[in-house]
This record gives sequence, C-alpha cells and structure tokens, in this order.
Amino acid sequence: MTTNVIGKPLPRVDGRAKVTGAARYAADFNQGGQAYAVIVGATVGLGRVTDIETAPVEKMPGVVAVITHRNAPRLPYAPHRSYIDPATGERLHVLQDDQVRFYGQPVAIVVADTLDQAERAAAALRISYTAERPLVDPADPKARPVVPEAGKQPDARLPADTARGNADSALADAPVKVDEIYEIARENHNPMEPHATVAAWNGDRLTLWSKSQFVVNEQAEIAAVFGLPPENIQVICPFIGGAFGTSLRTWPHVTLAVMAARQLRRPVKLVLTRKQMFFMTGHRPRTLQRMALGATADGKLTSIVHEGTGETSRYEEFMEALTSVTSFLYSTPNVRTRYRLLPLDIGTPNHMRGPGEASGVFALECAVDELSYKLGIDPIDLRRRNEPAIDEGENKPFSSRSLMKCHDLAAERFGWSRRLPEPRSMRDGRLLVGMGVASASYPAFHAPANARARLLADGTAEVEVAASDMGPGTYTSMTQVAAETLGLPVERVRFSLGRSDYPPAPSHGGSWTMASVGSAIRAACIAVQEEAAKRPQDGRPIEATASAQRDPDVAARFSMHSFGAVFAEVAVDPDVGTIRLRRAAGAYGIGRVVNPRLARSQCIGGMIGGMGMALMERTVLDPRDGRPVNAHMADYLLPVNLDIPQLEAYFVEEIDPHVNALGVKGLGEIALVGMAPAIANAVFHATGKRVRSLPIRIEDVLTV
Repeated sequence: MTTNVIGKPLPRVDGRAKVTGAARYAADFNQGGQAYAVIVGATVGLGRVTDIETAPVEKMPGVVAVITHRNAPRLPYAPHRSYIDPATGERLHVLQDDQVRFYGQPVAIVVADTLDQAERAAAALRISYTAERPLVDPADPKARPVVPEAGKQPDARLPADTARGNADSALADAPVKVDEIYEIARENHNPMEPHATVAAWNGDRLTLWSKSQFVVNEQAEIAAVFGLPPENIQVICPFIGGAFGTSLRTWPHVTLAVMAARQLRRPVKLVLTRKQMFFMTGHRPRTLQRMALGATADGKLTSIVHEGTGETSRYEEFMEALTSVTSFLYSTPNVRTRYRLLPLDIGTPNHMRGPGEASGVFALECAVDELSYKLGIDPIDLRRRNEPAIDEGENKPFSSRSLMKCHDLAAERFGWSRRLPEPRSMRDGRLLVGMGVASASYPAFHAPANARARLLADGTAEVEVAASDMGPGTYTSMTQVAAETLGLPVERVRFSLGRSDYPPAPSHGGSWTMASVGSAIRAACIAVQEEAAKRPQDGRPIEATASAQRDPDVAARFSMHSFGAVFAEVAVDPDVGTIRLRRAAGAYGIGRVVNPRLARSQCIGGMIGGMGMALMERTVLDPRDGRPVNAHMADYLLPVNLDIPQLEAYFVEEIDPHVNALGVKGLGEIALVGMAPAIANAVFHATGKRVRSLPIRIEDVLTV
C-alpha cells in the first residue's frame, strides 16, 4: 500500500503548535529552584584580566555566585572534535585562565535568583585588564596568511591548493580576461531565537534543554569538557527558532551553564543577549578573493584562477568551501585555486548558510558577468558555451546536473528576453533598472544516520531520530517519508526528534538532513514492516531500528551537487544611490522534492538571506579593540517585510538515482548561493558601475 504523500504540498504538522505557543524552545523550559546566569564579556580585545572586584557584587540582592577564572573548577577538556568543529586548533577553554583572546570573550558569570538580579549584578562587576591592541582587520598589512593545516592533507575535503593544466600561463595568453579583487564583509547569524541553555543536575546525571542543531554532538562535547560518560547527559531540543548554522557547534555558554549548575547544585538558565551573539557564537568570515578568467574571443574559457582568503581566530583554523565550486562549475582546461587563512584576534568563525559556496560563487559569478560584457555575449549564452559534460575537477560524471535547465526555466519565467543588454539602457521614469543573473551550486551531501520506527496496536506509528528542526519543516517532511513508506496517512504517524537518547543523526546543517535522516527513516520503516511480517499480531508494539548511508562505491563514481540559476531586477535612484530589489526568480535542480510548499519556503528564505548579503549585512569591528560597533538590530541591517519584493522559486524535474534511496539532494544552502551575485550583476546593468564588495552601499553607486 502506498499513500503517495511524498511530493504533496502538505501544511506543517507542527504549524498549530508553533502559532499557538505550544512549541517549546530552549528558554521556555523551567526547573524548580532555577537560578539565572548572565555572562560578563571582556571589554578589551586582547590582553589579560588583572583584577576582578567580586566582593561588592556578591553582596548584591539575590546574587548566589560570581564565577571567574579564579574560582572556576579546572575542567578536563578532553579531546573531542566532530566534523562540525575546526580541524586544527583547540576550542576556547572558558574561565580556565586570565587571558583575553577576543572582545566579548566570557571572563565571568554572575548567577542570581532572578534574571533581573543577575543582569544588575553583571553590569556592576568591575574588571581590570592589561590590554593590547588586537589585530582584527584582514586587510591590515600585519595580518599574515597561513596555509590551513587541514588543507595540506593529501585527502583533504577542502584542499588549500588545487590545479589542473597551467592556469597562470593560459591566463597570460588569453585574448580576453578579467582579473579582479572581490570582498565580502563579516556577517553574523541573527535568528529569532537567541542561544539558550537550561542545565539541571540529578546526582551525576545532567539534563540540558539547549538550542542545538546537533544534540548528539552537544552531548559528546559536554561529556568531554566535564569528563563525564556521554550516557549521563541528556540533551533536549524539540524546536529551534532559526539558526542558519550558528547552533551547529557547542559554544562556551553551554559549558558555563553546566558549570554554574554543578557549583550551585541547582538548575541554571543562561540566555545570550542579542549583543552577545555577535561575538560568542561564530560568524560568516570576512573574505578577500582574487578571481581571474581568461577566454577566447568567442567566449570559451581557457583559464580560471581563484585565490581566496578568509579570517579565522588565532586558536582555531576555521575552513569553508570558498574555492570548491570553481573547479567544476564551468568547462576549462586550466584551473588553479588557492585558499589561505588570516589568524586574527577574533572569535572563531562558523558555518553560516551556504558556507563557503555563497562567498566563492559571488566572486566567480560576478567575474563571469564581467567577462560577458567584455565579450559582448549574453551572460546565459556565455555559461551555456562553457557547460561541462563531466566534473572536470574530479574527472567523473555528475550524478545529475540541471544547471542549464534551471537557467532556461528561470529566464523564461523572469522575462530575461525583455532585458536590453547595454548598461544604463533600462529606466523606469528617473530610476535606473537593471537585470542580473548568476548560477548556483551546493554539494549533495549525505551522512550516516539512524532511525527507529514503531508500529502500535491502534494502527499508528511512531518514528524517532536525534535530529533537529530549525525551521525548514523537518517534522513534516520526515512524517511524509514515514507515512509513504509505511502506507499510512500522515495523521497516523508521529515523528519525534531533538533528544540525544534517540537514534543518532548528523547535524541539522549542510542541506543533508532530508537525504540522510529521510533515508534512515525509510530504512527503519521498511525494517519494521519486515519485523511485523515475522511476528504474530498480539497487540504489542513492533519496533525496528535501521541505518542508512551512501554507498561508497557510488559516491566514488559520481560528482554529486545541486544546481540553480537566480535572476534579479533592481532599481537604482541615480540621485541618492538607493538600491531596491524589485523582484527575483530562482530555479533549482535538487532531485526529488518531498514537499513543494516547504521547499518553496526554504528557497524564499535563502533568497532573502542572499539579499541581505548583497545589500545590507555587515558587522563592523572597532580596530582599537575588536568590538562589533553595530552589534544590535538597529544598526546591523537585515531585510524586513518592506524590503522584500516578489520572489519566485521553481524546481526543474530531476531524477537522480545515485544520491540516495529517496533521490533528494537538499535545498537549504543553495537557495542563498547565487542571490548576491545576481543582485550585484543587476546593479552593474542598471548603473554601469561594477561594485565588487558586499554589501553594496549607497556610496558605492552615488557617483553613477
């Protein structure tokens, strides 16, 4: 029996819980006798703590503890490193010494009976420092690039250097070339729900209600930090109010909440402020890129050189896929990529939606657009002339590739044929109008995952996985997979996630949850059906657990990626320089679409993120101390309803039998990739001025 629910645009199964307040997020949980902790961050960007006047604060009403490096317990910090952590370096050890490594680093926590008392006491705590001037600007001549250690390894997933052919020689000989520098500002994740943890000990057992995109890793990380058996820790996170990657790692505030709860022998709640999220929970690193393209007069690429540099902290090397798309997006015999890091006195960056690809594709797709104008060839036609038959970087076929189908579909729906090629040739009254296009790509990742399915005597089913849901509709799409596999209506399937004692799953990031967890659920549902066929129907629940992973032989034979095409139209006021995105359309080849309604929502969200990247988002650090000067929602600009125009998302029909049993590729990340270059290219078409740094600001186009 099949219910054919995969592919249907069903509404969210958890929608009612979310709009009625029944859905509980980390800070919604409370425990009896709970105390409240507030972090005090360093007010210098580099140096040492020389004195902390704790006595006056300890006497303030309600204060039960002031914990600093002087009285904090020495923690084991045993080795633990998941794939989500930087491969090189060591995580921050909080309150274990007097060193300040970046502005805002936790140097104390104040715990009180109420949040108000804790906040007042934290504000009153006086701390003295010996301060040095930190290095926080990647463009500072004193910043010294390093080759990332993990990128030197022969089997590195993100190699520091790659080459085929002789790109530099071919570039020098190319009759037409583009060779420019592109820069992207530091961005900070700003989900609606701030980071929060409630820690409660029961003897030697610990329960954490904590915002996490990776509950089993948070369990393992805290176990390593405190020297505990992982089975003594339970992490609970049924809902996440947005994340974009910021909750993938376990940040120091979780350790501090656990530390305070153990020291006080009472539950402790710790919620970061919006400001603290600007320096305690990672960010998209600021990047500098050189992109050089060489081509023949008829538009055939002969060379690509991509040299990218990203900032990182001095204590960890954060790497991202800045140059990875360059080797396979277009056909050319000569490619050279180089990736370097700049260690600075900042907190470690982190994965942020479309990590690496979003930044790298911006440089590549803007350069391709520049080349199209030099050649006098339509940007889509130029891409078509360089469409590869195989992944030339890996020298193997794509499992599926629909890039040009995406361009054709989105171009037709967007009305690309109405575009006049010349810059500044399109107007709406006094406004300059421009149209831009860019390609997008993101890997079709897959990670091993596990799931448990249970058939109950009343004809319903339960499915459990230690996955997370930060908002894309995981509860709904997984329910659809289970319902279709079991042949049940979705109303008779209950899917649960967000507990570390459920079967382990990979992080909720990298656009691999549907492929990985969905495949595990399918396997568990098949297993429980097989188990049911063996057993007499005696009214007892029938349960089965199963795993799923990609066949390594298949993974070795194919190059697996999603592809997309994004089109944008902007209007620029030539007198005051304001840029308004008028409309945008994206088409995506993502394999099988489990729920078109959720998928479209994912795309719109990603496109809005790309809009913020192109026109608004930028965290500015004070060079004197590394303080984020716009660490609040008044000055850190994000698109809001009045900024967001008509956005359309389409999906090309694509069957990929190689990526996984469900044939899905993932969608969350690619929806952001490509949006920023499409907007930047539209700004050039409107104004004739090429802006190669993001975000594009009024002053960048005022002189047009």
